[in-house]
Amino acid sequence: MARWFRISPRDIRSVLLATAAVAVASGFAGGRAQAAAGGPFLAHQALYELKLVKSRGSNSINNARGRILYNFSGSACEGYTSEFRQVSELDSGEGKLTLSDLRSTSWEDGAGKSYRFKIATRMNDTDSSPVDGVAERSGDRITVRLKQPEAKTFTLDGSTVFPTEQIQRIIAAAREGKSLLELTVYDGSDNGEKVYNTLSVIGQPIPGDRSIASPDPSTANDVMKPLTRWPVTVSYYDRDAKAKDGEQTPVYAMSFELFENGVSRALVLDYNDFVISGAMGKFDVRDSKPCK
Repeated sequence: MARWFRISPRDIRSVLLATAAVAVASGFAGGRAQAAAGGPFLAHQALYELKLVKSRGSNSINNARGRILYNFSGSACEGYTSEFRQVSELDSGEGKLTLSDLRSTSWEDGAGKSYRFKIATRMNDTDSSPVDGVAERSGDRITVRLKQPEAKTFTLDGSTVFPTEQIQRIIAAAREGKSLLELTVYDGSDNGEKVYNTLSVIGQPIPGDRSIASPDPSTANDVMKPLTRWPVTVSYYDRDAKAKDGEQTPVYAMSFELFENGVSRALVLDYNDFVISGAMGKFDVRDSKPCK
């Protein structure tokens, strides 16, 4: 998720959307979701504080900071809705500041058959072309219909998953004791046409009663305290890029701790040239309506 803070507005949109996909970590496919996670997913609001951890390589970054505000609601029967806003500031030195404000909303069907998304990005004083579309799964293919940035229809292989099903698969694999998971993911990022190959590395489960070196509002919440979580790193690869010398470098990687109810904490976003951390600053549990 090395494109986020690059200067290209389209690149920034892409990574921010992928960031959202992992940060939201909520919707699963119908009954499979509750079977995989041991219960329904939590309606909640989370605020993440972003800051620069380190900079490396030729494209050094002096400073980066920002916030992610995320709202999640819904259920397996009515689908899952997420609202996401990220405001970021990148200082590349010599007075060069890049300010970005990304807002997105998405809805994913509880069975993973439909995915709707809208994304708007503002870079400094310029609005980028919005992205607006819907993806529908039918049989062995997915049909994507974009309204913006331009009207376009194309198809994807049916094995491709949407963001919430990606998280479902990660938790299901973690519960089965698997350490690796490969998935092709479509989240509507970039200009609405980007598809990623992903590799998830899943660590050993962390029981809820284990002491925490760096607690935050999620680990202090009574609803969250008994829950198991797993350390996860997801590397994102451009599906259409060619490997160099037989190996392909990920565009970016995200590390986080994923609770069994879909909440994510302790984000670390590695963009090759620099690394950003996302510590949870606020966390509120929302009321939710269970499926009838």
